[in-house]
Amino acid sequence: MRRLPISLITAVAIAGLTPSFVSARENAVSATAAPAAITLERVFASPGIAGAVPRGVKLSPDGRFLTMLRNRPDDRTRYDLWGYDRHTNTWRMLVDSLKLSSGKELSEAAKMQRERERIGELKGIVGYDWAPDSQSVLVPVDGQLFLAHVTGKDAGSVAPIAGAQGGEVLNPTLGPKGGHIAFVRDRRLWVAPLSGGSTGGKAVAVSPAETNADVHWGEAEFIAQEELHRFAGSWWSPDETRLAVERYDESGVAVVTRAAIGAGATHVTTQRYPAAGTANAVVSLSILGTDGESKVDVDLGPDKDIYLARVDWSHDGKTLYVQRLNRVQDQLDMLAVDPATGASHVLFSEHAAPKSWINLSDDYRFLADGSLIWWSERDGHGHLYHYQNGAFRQLTHGNWEVSGLVAVDEKAGRVILTGNRDDVLSPQVYALDLAHADTLTPLGDPAYANSASADAAGHTLIVTRNADAQPPQSYLADAKGERLAWIEENSVTGPHPYAPYLAAHRPAQFGTIKAADGTDLHWMMITPVMEPGKRYPVFTYHYGGPSVQVVHHGWQGALAQAIVAKGYIYFAIDNRGSNSRGVAFESPIWHAMGSVEVEDQLAGTQWLKAQSYVDPARIATFGWSYGGYMSLKMLEKYPGVWAAAIAVAPVTRWELYDTAYTERYLGDPKAPGGVYDRAGAVIDAPKITDPLLVIHGMADDNVVLDNTTAFAAAMQAHAVPFEMMLYPGQTHGIGGPKISVHLYNSVFNFLSRHGVVAGGK
Repeated sequence: MRRLPISLITAVAIAGLTPSFVSARENAVSATAAPAAITLERVFASPGIAGAVPRGVKLSPDGRFLTMLRNRPDDRTRYDLWGYDRHTNTWRMLVDSLKLSSGKELSEAAKMQRERERIGELKGIVGYDWAPDSQSVLVPVDGQLFLAHVTGKDAGSVAPIAGAQGGEVLNPTLGPKGGHIAFVRDRRLWVAPLSGGSTGGKAVAVSPAETNADVHWGEAEFIAQEELHRFAGSWWSPDETRLAVERYDESGVAVVTRAAIGAGATHVTTQRYPAAGTANAVVSLSILGTDGESKVDVDLGPDKDIYLARVDWSHDGKTLYVQRLNRVQDQLDMLAVDPATGASHVLFSEHAAPKSWINLSDDYRFLADGSLIWWSERDGHGHLYHYQNGAFRQLTHGNWEVSGLVAVDEKAGRVILTGNRDDVLSPQVYALDLAHADTLTPLGDPAYANSASADAAGHTLIVTRNADAQPPQSYLADAKGERLAWIEENSVTGPHPYAPYLAAHRPAQFGTIKAADGTDLHWMMITPVMEPGKRYPVFTYHYGGPSVQVVHHGWQGALAQAIVAKGYIYFAIDNRGSNSRGVAFESPIWHAMGSVEVEDQLAGTQWLKAQSYVDPARIATFGWSYGGYMSLKMLEKYPGVWAAAIAVAPVTRWELYDTAYTERYLGDPKAPGGVYDRAGAVIDAPKITDPLLVIHGMADDNVVLDNTTAFAAAMQAHAVPFEMMLYPGQTHGIGGPKISVHLYNSVFNFLSRHGVVAGGK
């Protein structure tokens, strides 16, 4: 195992569950040559403290080029397109985003879609697609489309796509043969040839004109984007003559008024927002010809109140596969559709375990022979199955989770996957032989947490890995996992942004405690250099909600190190209800949010209070989004346990949140039983007696500001003191080089005022 150079302090051995202490000699060394401690200002400055972190790493279809989006040293939020030629072993910038940027502000629709993709803060190039011939790349910039030529006679040139000029475009996709491009403009789907063609290069509207402004073609509706992780609204047939196209009508969805309160003005936006228990958009699917003349409607079944989860074409284009999820989200049907008639039938169905729900996945592949590699939790854990001739054969087994289906080499009968078989806190990359599925072959270095992407057949892998003192690295590997070339070595030795702070880096420690029912709960802790006999304050971080795992081996981020540098112990624990432990671990929050998660966080804090190096009177807790909600529920249920709490962008009334997410876990708010009242954080707000700081962005379109104002009103109505910090113009992410520093300075100033500060005992 390759080791990084570390100081005497970070080399101190850690044994058992109790952190060891540095010796007097080591304290003397650190006193004479104190390593640089990282600050909040440096954490959020440019260049990014974690080094170069590429986005969108892809291989060209012919495998010659590797491309990625790389952020600028002077602006970590602006990305350009870079390419690596494997023939010449050279890197070069393919597209300079500044040269193409118009500076024009994006439409509200485009900005909100970026927010839902969690890339709202990024600038420049945020996505791209390779042409099938591997000679050019489709690059959207500021709502305009460009074609960057990588090889051939036009190599190095970047030109706007003629047929897509004339206004902002959304959701551009290249046809699988590279002859056409589809995109959305003004709520219609358009198709344009990349050059010349029968239309002379002009775009043709392939979807019908609609007089109702609430009807959209070729777009994913709000719920699909925000909660189903589906952003596509059209899907090309393999022969590039047809597209399956979504149409949605949101005229029945309630209109809400959202005020985006900025520093200089307030912009009021009306938005169709499907709050829990209210109407969703009505979604349908049609198959449209690229000439704009033909249209076949797909039969999605008699129930119109469903979710269009996923859409795929078979390899030969003779079948369209549609995943249909019922509104309760306990049944997922795989439909096989005849694209000539739109007729459909159910191939198979997935059913959730009792008192649980269906977790949607992108980890499936339709194979050329018509069979399917499929991810399912049907045995209580996320595993892969081979569906063929109407039957399932389980490929992976055991008390662990497959976290990703990377690639399928159909010719070799080989599957590349990621999972936590060997360590629940450290995902790895594996190869599986379809003929001998009982054997998994690790492909990465187990000293790191590993993930991967690949070409379609898994012949070339793009491996990303990280470790405790090593921010993410990425490299090209062959099918056996052997490294061919670094994509971004990102070594913290040498001229790396984190190198000056490596000597002061404090390693993460891990352990388990028991929940009330005996379930193992994993914790992570980072301690400052500690003196024997001294007690320290603790900054506990939690998220606590479904589909997220906080505790993991690997790079914990520089923010945790900056908090530790202030003299705090940094602590996190994954409660029941969170991810990567199977159905039985995640589903206890079904119709009971804010219950078992709070109990498990309490167990973690009680364990902390029993440690000799922890000051039990100086334990604070911090959470964002679902974590912010958790902060409130923890203070409401167990006053006096935490010295102070911070709740950033908290949900306080689940009736204000959207249908798909909220109903998946809590059901219909109109149902009897008081589930929403118990899960909410407003009714019990007056029970809070501990110091509380609430933080919210005043333009948040995800957890809207109404959540915090409802909570604040309840506190004020009962004369309960608390503190609040609001950020004008900021959305759910609340961030920026200065804004982030201000936020965390506000947090630590608040803690200081309430005695949760380093020093003293």
